[in-house]
Amino acid sequence: MKLNNFLASAAMVLGLATAAVADDKTKVGFVYVGPVGDGGWTYEHNKGRLAVEEEFGDKVETVFVENVAEGPDAERVMTQMALEGADLIFTTSFGYMDPTINVAKKFPNVKFEHATGYKRAANVSTYSARFYEGRAVQGHIAGKMTKSNIVGYIGSFPIPEVIRGINSTYIHAKKVNPDVQFKIVWVYTWFDPAKEADAAKVLIEQGADVVLQHTDSTAPQAAAQEAGNVITFGQASDMGEYAPMPRVSSIIDNWAPYYIARTKAVMDGTWESVDTWDGISTGMVEIGEISDAVPADVKAEALAMVEAIGSGAYNPFTGPLKKQDGSDWLGEGETADDGTLAGMNFYVEGIEGDIPQ
Repeated sequence: MKLNNFLASAAMVLGLATAAVADDKTKVGFVYVGPVGDGGWTYEHNKGRLAVEEEFGDKVETVFVENVAEGPDAERVMTQMALEGADLIFTTSFGYMDPTINVAKKFPNVKFEHATGYKRAANVSTYSARFYEGRAVQGHIAGKMTKSNIVGYIGSFPIPEVIRGINSTYIHAKKVNPDVQFKIVWVYTWFDPAKEADAAKVLIEQGADVVLQHTDSTAPQAAAQEAGNVITFGQASDMGEYAPMPRVSSIIDNWAPYYIARTKAVMDGTWESVDTWDGISTGMVEIGEISDAVPADVKAEALAMVEAIGSGAYNPFTGPLKKQDGSDWLGEGETADDGTLAGMNFYVEGIEGDIPQ
């Protein structure tokens, strides 16, 4: 009997110890706007989640929910994660901004990190990448390689992040090809392969032999491949399965180091609300391999631009530059400040059409 009591007590102690170990785990949640297999934006965020697991092993538990619509449903998902014990929640799309702030008020002890937004709180940080730096490189290649002088651009939503990218691409295409024209199709979605493919086909029918995208699926790549003689660039992820043609390079979002650092900050108690906006210099933005479909001299010029941006020697928004309405924006050698870039709501001179409201 004594032996049985001893074994029962030991089992209870062991069970409590196991529970304590489990409770010591840092629980990290991720809210995704698309599927983890989108091959683009969400795919790269999920790679960051997996990197957190690899870095910290059994000291962390990660959870995620994919295909979460921006709006009320996002608030529900975040609330559920917090109720289920998440210590840190990454909300990975612009439209999650207000839901993140709302849920954070209800859970002051949970840390939140919102991607690409601008609203912060004591327990809410913001983070984004300077995608426009990669767009400058793409614009240079596009301007050099287009034969029709028509470049197509698939826009998701007319928010500053997307407008910055369009402007940066156009500025650098125009610098090397004064005859270049941009045609922009807005699809009002981040991830919808059918809409993205249709947009690409429309642009190609309008004469575009270069198609860029600020949407998340590989559907535009497939549409360009089917059309032939059209080049594309991977968005958010390498999309290298379409190399060397039509995909000739890519912008890669490397979230892993940031996710690891912020998780560690929660674990060691040093987390603070901050705003992070990094780019090529830190490796948060990477340029995917430039394929041999790009002429050697153009490739060399593009790589030189990557190096100059990374070292701080070159800013993609350097004057002289005018706004679309012809008014002066940046003087000779003047560079754009982050405040203007963060709220950018205008096209630069030469882009046709209006920004949708």
